[in-house]
Amino acid sequence: MSSVSKALELMTFFSGARPEIGLSEMRRLAGRDKATTYRHLQALQVFGLIEQNPETKNYRLGPALLQLAQLREQTVPRKAAARTAIQRLAEVTGETTHVSVMSGNTLYALDSCESEKHSTRAIIDIAIFPLHATASGLCALAFGTADLLEMAQADLKPFTASTPLTQDALASAVADVRRSGFGKSLGTFEADIHSLSAPLFDQDGHFAGAVSVASVATRFDPALERTIMQGLVAASRDITKNWGGRVPQNIEHKWEATLGGHTEMEHAT
Repeated sequence: MSSVSKALELMTFFSGARPEIGLSEMRRLAGRDKATTYRHLQALQVFGLIEQNPETKNYRLGPALLQLAQLREQTVPRKAAARTAIQRLAEVTGETTHVSVMSGNTLYALDSCESEKHSTRAIIDIAIFPLHATASGLCALAFGTADLLEMAQADLKPFTASTPLTQDALASAVADVRRSGFGKSLGTFEADIHSLSAPLFDQDGHFAGAVSVASVATRFDPALERTIMQGLVAASRDITKNWGGRVPQNIEHKWEATLGGHTEMEHAT
């Protein structure tokens, strides 16, 4: 990994649950010595990608990222193009929905929508989705570039007792996704959350991200699972189209086979 890559990697450790990180904690998270970590942080700070809280001296994401995010949304408005679809999906399923976008080898959270149907619901509070432990990540491994699986198999971090921790277990989970057309995570990232995902595609039919539904495990039954899958098909078609992409025909066939030919939702017609 180059010095530039190592510096940029530090930014991936920030999240809604961890908005500020001190030097010692960053060193531990990155697995590097203190001097190297400090040098990389200084490089990011020069360009405004991170800044230091004057009171705590901890580091946080910098103002330059806001400018870049605004420019990105102006030129490639993926978040706005997905918003209506995930709102509709939340209404149909009664569960939390979210969309993620693939950039390089990383799957980033883009937007989420919580249904108000239930007082207890899934909360999406991560910036990066672990590829081996989430339904969205499994979609990336199943339909993304071939090197993603090898990369994921080299870093099988446990999140719950159900997280796949062997190469064979992960390969089996990915094979299931390739067969069905849906990513499925049953307590592998959060023990009490079950999730389903469908892939999103760009103009060349390449994997671009995923649209997902996260349900409290106690509500997840076969009827809800089918409703979610049908909703995901409609949402994937809508978002992919709004992103200027196209759903490959073989993916449509997988969905039809999984759902017994019933892949049309009333709101998608």
